[in-house]
Amino acid sequence: MLEGIKSLVSKHSVEETVARLQSLLQKKGVKLFCLIDHSGEAAAAGIEMRPTKLLIFGNPNAGTPLMLAAPSAALDLPLKIMVAQNETGITILSWNDPAWLQQRHGFPVDLIANLGAAQAFARAAAD
Repeated sequence: MLEGIKSLVSKHSVEETVARLQSLLQKKGVKLFCLIDHSGEAAAAGIEMRPTKLLIFGNPNAGTPLMLAAPSAALDLPLKIMVAQNETGITILSWNDPAWLQQRHGFPVDLIANLGAAQAFARAAAD
C-alpha cells in the first residue's frame, strides 16, 4: 500500500466498475469532469497496458471550502478514483486518503469530511 492512497477490490470488471461509478455520480448530481482512459491512450500509442481509467469528479459545495482554507488543495481537487486491473486480473479502485490530503495541505481537520465522497462512491461501485 502506498502512503496516502486508499484502495479496495471491485467485484466487477474495470469497464463495469467505471459504468457503475458514472451512474452513481449522475444519480447523486455530482459532476464528472473527465474520464481518462490511460490504457486506451497507451494502446493508441502502440503500448500495451492493463485496463486503467481515472474518473475526475466533484461538487463545488464540498471542494471550494477546502481550496479557500488551503489554496494548494486545488492541486489534488477535484476528487479522483482510479479503476485499474492488477497483474492477476482483479479490478482495484484507488483514491487519495482524505487524512493524507489534510496533512499535505493543512486545511482544518473538520473539512476532511468534505472528501468522503470518493470512498463512498468507490465502495458502492465495487459491490
